[in-house]
Amino acid sequence: MKKNYLILVIAILLASCKPFDQETVSKQNRAENNLSNIKAETLKTAVIAGGEIERIDNFPSVYTTPRPVDVWLPRNYSEDKKYSVLYMHDGQNLFDSNTTENQQEWMVDEVATKLMDDNNVKDFIVVGVHSIAKTRWRDLFPEKALGYLKAGVNDSIFQVAINANVDAKLKGDDYLKFMVGEVKPFIDATYSTKKDQANTFVSGSGMGGLMAAYAVCEYPKVFAGAACLSTHWTGTTPEKDNPVPKAIFAYLSKSLPSPKDHKFYFDFGTKTMDQYYPQYEDTVTKIFTDAGYDYSNFRNVKFEGADHSENAWQKRFDIPLTFLLGK
Repeated sequence: MKKNYLILVIAILLASCKPFDQETVSKQNRAENNLSNIKAETLKTAVIAGGEIERIDNFPSVYTTPRPVDVWLPRNYSEDKKYSVLYMHDGQNLFDSNTTENQQEWMVDEVATKLMDDNNVKDFIVVGVHSIAKTRWRDLFPEKALGYLKAGVNDSIFQVAINANVDAKLKGDDYLKFMVGEVKPFIDATYSTKKDQANTFVSGSGMGGLMAAYAVCEYPKVFAGAACLSTHWTGTTPEKDNPVPKAIFAYLSKSLPSPKDHKFYFDFGTKTMDQYYPQYEDTVTKIFTDAGYDYSNFRNVKFEGADHSENAWQKRFDIPLTFLLGK
């Protein structure tokens, strides 16, 4: 297992096209040592509609704060089959409303089970990476987008974060290293997965939607597609003349991977936090169409009257799942 894990780490780092340096190699060696003895245990208390959840309570990391990681296995999961993998942010909100902060959930197990039972999608498992409330913003912000802001604007955004008692040091790139260099190798070494790019996807909502798109742009040889629901294009608290969306769009314009082997799904509602997103619909669509994307590999869907909540996302999650994983 240990040897296989190390091979997977090296392969994924090579595939991501990230340069090796002494610090990176050192961290990967430490990561391999940390993770070689990890065990996932069945979450017997979870109230789910189908399949089962295995949890790593405190997934260790050399890149970010350790946190729980949940693995949902579909009904009749078998080592004799190979499964695609969907990685999701905010993993604590996906499966069981009895344990969520707002008593809402994505109902991922219900939606995924029905789609697989109806033979509408490939067989897949879901890996839910939990977020940490105190650091969620800095973990999920697309870090390199700040390079498209003027220095003074950059400083003012960080000052607002500091005054709001939020650590302003962005950790989005390290969070992705955690997912790609630590979580994914463990998943592929532990479960019966299809390890290739064509069967690896990522999803999230709000800031998690931003990070899902960022993940594909930063690691195009690892992820084939992203489902980004109610994507928080404002990046920070919505305000008039906010410069952050322009920076995010500038990053996307320069960083989108080839449309030949990638898919992006975006959507948005019109109520609560989602009321701030329709203004960006045309901009987002133009960025992707200019990059060669079309209806076969790009969607940007408006849901009139939908708000920014797990209850809203559960009602339409079958759409991006079918788009990304459909047969």
